[in-house]
Amino acid sequence: MLKNKGIAFKLILLIGVCGALILLAILGVNYSFTSKIVHNNLKDNAKNLALSTVHQIEAVLNPIEKVPESLAQFLQRSDYDEQTLLENLKAVVVNNPEIYGAAIAFEPYAFRNDSLYYSPYYCKEGDTVRLTYIGGENYQYFYWDWYQIPKSLNKPIWTEPYFDEGAGEIIMSTYSVPFYKSTDGEKKLMGIVTSDISMSWLQAIVDSIKIYETGYGFLISRNGTVITHRNSSLIMNETIFSLAETLRDSTLREIGRGMIRGESDYVPISSLTDGRQSWMYYVPLPSSGWSLGVLFPEDELMSDIALLSKILLAVGIIGFVLLIITVILIATGITRPLRLLVSATEEVAAGNFDLVITAPKTGGEVGKLTESFSSMTVSLKDYIEQLTETTAAKERIESELQIAHDIQMSIIPRMFPPFPEMEEFDIFADIKPAKEVGGDYYDFFFIDDDHLCFTIGDVSGKGVPASLFMAVTRTLIRAKTIRGLSPAQVMCRVNEDLCLNNESGMFVTIFLGFFNIRTGEIQYCNGGHDAPYIVHPNGKVEPMGEPDGLLVGVIENFDYITNKFKLEADDALILFTDGVPEAMDVNDNLFSKEKLVALLERMNDTDPEKMTKTVFHAVQEYEKGAVQSDDVTILSLKYYGDGGKV
Repeated sequence: MLKNKGIAFKLILLIGVCGALILLAILGVNYSFTSKIVHNNLKDNAKNLALSTVHQIEAVLNPIEKVPESLAQFLQRSDYDEQTLLENLKAVVVNNPEIYGAAIAFEPYAFRNDSLYYSPYYCKEGDTVRLTYIGGENYQYFYWDWYQIPKSLNKPIWTEPYFDEGAGEIIMSTYSVPFYKSTDGEKKLMGIVTSDISMSWLQAIVDSIKIYETGYGFLISRNGTVITHRNSSLIMNETIFSLAETLRDSTLREIGRGMIRGESDYVPISSLTDGRQSWMYYVPLPSSGWSLGVLFPEDELMSDIALLSKILLAVGIIGFVLLIITVILIATGITRPLRLLVSATEEVAAGNFDLVITAPKTGGEVGKLTESFSSMTVSLKDYIEQLTETTAAKERIESELQIAHDIQMSIIPRMFPPFPEMEEFDIFADIKPAKEVGGDYYDFFFIDDDHLCFTIGDVSGKGVPASLFMAVTRTLIRAKTIRGLSPAQVMCRVNEDLCLNNESGMFVTIFLGFFNIRTGEIQYCNGGHDAPYIVHPNGKVEPMGEPDGLLVGVIENFDYITNKFKLEADDALILFTDGVPEAMDVNDNLFSKEKLVALLERMNDTDPEKMTKTVFHAVQEYEKGAVQSDDVTILSLKYYGDGGKV
């Protein structure tokens, strides 16, 4: 029957059938691949959003943990009266905006022989700080989780969120740190130091998670209790397991088990509130053991794909009709304007953006294509000009940051060996900021002919503010270190200057040592810094004391302590910032002090340069594939004895 039809009909039929098949194939392939790409991209975005939120929460929780730990160290190693106790406790709440309240809860009769309860508690009340004394028949704090659990486990711990009736009168979570006193060689528990955080700020952080229209985040505790959720009726009233029972969802129960085990995964799930089919990425909070879930409905995920398919279908149908019309009416006349357009395209590709392209009189698709190409040429010219300006501005910023980096590196010793004429000892150090500039530092210089001052520090935070605070700290130490003063006296003076007008609330951990190059004796003071390690020639590794001093720049009039240690011939000392033990691999696992000690045990009888570079290389290999999370600084010192190297 087609034999009697004309060429136009056959051409239209052939092109129509082929066009329809191609359109259907494109729609099917597009839908399949788009769905896969959207799912993969959304998984990555959800993971990045969840990890970013976790890091945001951890950035608040981690500094909070150090405050009660430092106060507990102070209580263990210092003598104090009630006035000193209250002043230090009040400073914890005043100087730390994230902390809602803090308490020092003593064991029965531990503070006063005639008092079963003694626990001063400072908490925020508007713009002021209120002091109350908790403990009594109506609030027997000895039986609360925040007291019992760290006492039983003999270690600091975050409690499950709770409503603190009788003290804070809010929903809070408490970080509790036990402290002890040694009496006749026996370690005895004296009480618990606590820092409370209000759960309202945590709710605000999690509420800021937005994915599509109704996607949201929620947080559960170690036991599965809902801590934050956009449905406030679930908070502290439901667990993920009770919701699983209500919804009769065994999958949700298995997901809850994975969350409280500290696992991470991307899984399909039914919404906790309305049962809508959704997807969720969950990840643990390392410090507290809680788990964050980011959830978004699947119908919203697929709505854009469905809309795109409809648009493609509509465009395809329109193009199909225009194709048929073009074949019928202007098949023979379409090639000439296309050749002109190709010629114009070649000139634009060669860089002639001022070319004037005139649309053909025939109009139609070719005319529209010509107009679009002309408009694109103008837009491309503007874009290239804007890109040139943006690139220049970016290069200026990068240049300024590089200059800042060079300035920061120039103020610390970088010439090694620094004292080639000295045979009694050798020293080597290196630093690698996490950003262009950082808050770590090291320094060493001679106080007199026999004493070398060496120091290492880590400023809270990163970037330009931390680098400025670091420069000030390094300058103060150099200015305050004079002959006749002990390390503790120097540290006290530096602490007083840093506390003045410290409105930003920044602080620094410092290890300061005076090394007698003749005898090997070291006088040192530790201001909240990780204890250095001593590496003996036989491979034995031991820490040099404990971080018994408070963070520098936090509390005025704090009395620091000078300790002593003597290096024997061929003993080595390695100092480091927390960027070494807290370096993380791609799975967020820490390098840890245990790995550092194991590495040092294999490096007995090694010179300081090789020791420093070996540790640096081990940390970099461990972090390979992950983003460097903190500044890394290492300083190594080796004592050869008064006779010098053998």
